[in-house]
Amino acid sequence: MVSKKVIIRNTTGLHLRPAGLFCKTAVQFQCTVKFRIKNSTFNAKSVLSVLGACVKRGDEIELVCEGVDEESALKTMVELVESGLGE
Repeated sequence: MVSKKVIIRNTTGLHLRPAGLFCKTAVQFQCTVKFRIKNSTFNAKSVLSVLGACVKRGDEIELVCEGVDEESALKTMVELVESGLGE
């Protein structure tokens, strides 16, 4: 298992469009991809789960990947968040 904390920087947080991109990226990997925020854990491969987390700009999330391709999944997800999630 690998993990890393990142801060959501795009102005609208994880609303529908960036949440869709977040999930679309996560499902490309075989490993589990989850994130933690405020003592709760959410499935990064589920748009409903991501939207339900109500992640806002400035929130810190901890990405957690576990499985065969965990290192590449974590690296890709961190880069996606740090790049502003397509916005």
